[in-house]
Amino acid sequence: MIAVLDYGSGNLRSAQRAFELTGHEVALTSKAEDFLQADAYVVPGVGAFGACMLQLEAIGGRELIAQAVATGKPVFGICVGMQIFFESGSEKGNHKGLGYFSGDVSVLKAPILPHIGWNDVVVDSNLFEGVEDKKFYFVHSYAAKEVVKGANISWTYHGEEFVAAIEKENIFATQFHPEKSGDAGAKLIKNWAKKI
Repeated sequence: MIAVLDYGSGNLRSAQRAFELTGHEVALTSKAEDFLQADAYVVPGVGAFGACMLQLEAIGGRELIAQAVATGKPVFGICVGMQIFFESGSEKGNHKGLGYFSGDVSVLKAPILPHIGWNDVVVDSNLFEGVEDKKFYFVHSYAAKEVVKGANISWTYHGEEFVAAIEKENIFATQFHPEKSGDAGAKLIKNWAKKI
């Protein structure tokens, strides 16, 4: 079973449907006992970094994610659900993240924000197998831009280069929305689900 952490962030149903295409049961939950008994975990995210962290803290999500990561089971973060794995975010003030990846999530230096649309990704993860040359759907104004020691990082560009996806140990996360990226996103999710 795949557990999608329900901490009040949007786009849960579309994430649930996308991960159900792997053939696994998918549950939306904020209950520790239900979340932690899963075989894999998804941390979605829509909105601002600070707001997501407040919502997460309200349900004890920092501790839940720490316990999930400690199991060694696969963890997938999406959009702001990727960003919060970094040390900090500067959207609408300075906010402390979960700290699994070094670095800050800051505003993109781009002529048009938010960045909305389809981008190529220079991949560095076998989870992109079969979709290495495909485009993925992004919608955001803030991004991580630094190299993270010990991580495989896939990059893309909008105004400047930024992290499109990151993989370190059992955590895999994307700035883009795989659940909104059509066949390419579905294939990426299925590749990840093979780890379960």
